[in-house]
Amino acid sequence: MGGTSAEREVSLKSGRACADALKRRGYRVCEIDAGDDMAEQLRRVQAGVAFIALHGRPGEDGTVQGLLEVMRIPYTGSGVLASALGMDKIASRALFLQNGIPCPAGISITNDESLPMAIPFDFPVVVKPAAAGSSLGVTLVPDPRGVPAAAAAAFQYGPRIVIETYIPGREVQVGVLNNRALGVIEIKSKTPFYDYEAKYVPGMSAHLFPAPLPTAVYQNVMEIGLRVHQVIGCRGATRVDLRLTDDGKPFVLEINTLPGMTETSLLPEIARGVGIDFDSLVERILDAATLETAA
Repeated sequence: MGGTSAEREVSLKSGRACADALKRRGYRVCEIDAGDDMAEQLRRVQAGVAFIALHGRPGEDGTVQGLLEVMRIPYTGSGVLASALGMDKIASRALFLQNGIPCPAGISITNDESLPMAIPFDFPVVVKPAAAGSSLGVTLVPDPRGVPAAAAAAFQYGPRIVIETYIPGREVQVGVLNNRALGVIEIKSKTPFYDYEAKYVPGMSAHLFPAPLPTAVYQNVMEIGLRVHQVIGCRGATRVDLRLTDDGKPFVLEINTLPGMTETSLLPEIARGVGIDFDSLVERILDAATLETAA
């Protein structure tokens, strides 16, 4: 947990909550604040299993997973490739579209390219880093004049950005656990979209579970969420974020291969809604820990 990414504080909260849950279940837990000596710390404590609560890089992009594969330490969550794909919004988007999963119209740009003279779809647009979480560096841009500043903000989090058309409608998310879609939650945000402030400032968003959707729409969103999890090749717990138009058409925004795991985070809230309390959820994630490569 922890680490050095921009999501450090969220990661520390997730890690402490999961560690406390596992201690309550009787496990011997060592909390490792991930730094350059991570491998040394893992050896020193003789880790039997690594529970990953390390949001952002290097925990969510396949890097830590690769280290644990080399060290032969089973770990929770998705493997090297699925983690890398899930973190990279450009790569995952291409994979979604190839498999018939609906996504907003979008383009990608690197920091050595000029911004396009014209965006090939309607405004407003969303400008975001290609590989960051917690809505960091994400801007809703109402007209072309705002694109340069939004792009500059997104480039602070990496050399590639994505510009997508904004899908008006509802914000919904699907929780997936061990290859099963648990349910759909709707986010009612006081900000124009579900940004960092809405996610982490108390009172800035309301969560509705189960999402108040027609049965057929709810089921379709569930199926798409599970399909996204499977197409990427994920394991363990994930959360799929979507926008839903007023007529019930879903568009996938991204998959989170290491979703927030505080007691008030969305995946635990979805799990509670289907009868899985927080400690049980954490233990189920632990029970699915494995290595990708054969011994």
